[in-house]
Amino acid sequence: MSEVLLVDLPSIHVENSLADPDTCKFIVSRILHPGGPFFFVNKERAAGSPLGERLFSLPGVSNVLIAESVVTICKEPTASWLELKAAIGTAIRMQLLTGVPAILETVYTSIQGRSDVELNTVIQELLDKEVNRSIANHGGKISIVEIREKKLFIKMSGGCQGCASSQVTLRHGFEVMLKRVTPEIKEIVDTTNHAAGKEPFYPRHESEVDL
Repeated sequence: MSEVLLVDLPSIHVENSLADPDTCKFIVSRILHPGGPFFFVNKERAAGSPLGERLFSLPGVSNVLIAESVVTICKEPTASWLELKAAIGTAIRMQLLTGVPAILETVYTSIQGRSDVELNTVIQELLDKEVNRSIANHGGKISIVEIREKKLFIKMSGGCQGCASSQVTLRHGFEVMLKRVTPEIKEIVDTTNHAAGKEPFYPRHESEVDL
């Protein structure tokens, strides 16, 4: 489902997430900031970055991801998109009109030295609000085992344990999203005993192995 916020240039297209009703993408017809992605888990993390500060000033905004011309907003479950979408569009448009960079990278870099505990919190939120909601349709779940030396150790369960498509879900789904919000994580280590999976969504054939 998509819609267009009726504003003067730049145009902004809004795409609702099918996996998470609390997440929307705002696709702008201009580059907001080159490079990235830049992820702000809360208002404090956005301090010093003009667009981040504008967006977090809106009641109901939970976290913000900015990547070139796309802004992904996750709202609080109690907030309504009805008024929030228009307010976000206005904030983005006003930021572009100022001519001030949307992200001050020196400030952003200085606050991104996140601890393992902070990384765990961000990743768990990604799992809860995006990944696990999606794969729950297949009876699957991904859980954090630990974070150590910039490596994320995970375990897959339910329909994902032993599933022939588990590595596609992990490498082309979860890992792609993970790199956007926690670029500090250098590797995902799957600790799952897939051979013990009792109810895989797609059963493996004997000839199939993980590479």
